[in-house]
Amino acid sequence: MDDFSRSWSALRAAVAGLDDDAFAEPSGCSGWLVRDLVCHLIVDAQDVLITLVTPTDRPPTRDAITYWDVTDTPPTGDDPLDKLTVRLAAAYEDPYLLKFHLDDVGSAAGRAAELADPAQRVITRDEVMTTGDYLSAYVLEWTLHHLDLIAHLEGVPGPPAEGLARSREMLEKIAGAAFPASFSDETALLVGTGRRAPTASEKEELGEAAGRLPFVVG
Repeated sequence: MDDFSRSWSALRAAVAGLDDDAFAEPSGCSGWLVRDLVCHLIVDAQDVLITLVTPTDRPPTRDAITYWDVTDTPPTGDDPLDKLTVRLAAAYEDPYLLKFHLDDVGSAAGRAAELADPAQRVITRDEVMTTGDYLSAYVLEWTLHHLDLIAHLEGVPGPPAEGLARSREMLEKIAGAAFPASFSDETALLVGTGRRAPTASEKEELGEAAGRLPFVVG
């Protein structure tokens, strides 16, 4: 839960420090500008709040690793929900409003996570998880989207080292294979999830595992 708080706080701080012009720049998410990504983070924060106040006595059906559905097809931005996010983000018009809404809802989600009982079971996406597992899963969400945020921006702080390391560990468990030790945590996450193609030397280091890439989580 500490990793959740660190990762989420760092991501919100990075958004808060953006110049208005940055919101019109492309993000690391295909088809999305930075403003679209920030709008998605607002929806994510709302999902966290909803989940944390949806307790259940049913037994867990997923954990922090099995929470993720994995495909080998990166998103294109053509999904109806992705397109809805673009339209919703455009409706904000002023980047200040996006910043304000993320700070408002995001701070509430952060406080709710700090107050939550990690052993409490909650419902999300029609699955049951402990709160601890649910918040741990979101470390990967925050870290990947932090990398998406800074993909084409100069001078914006990246994700905290703890979140990168934890996210790499989770992705390796999801993939069922370790990335080469020579890969930084950031490289493992970017290449592993298809956010960038491996270089020729990286492909060589990956060996047969290169043919299994990418591991697109969602």
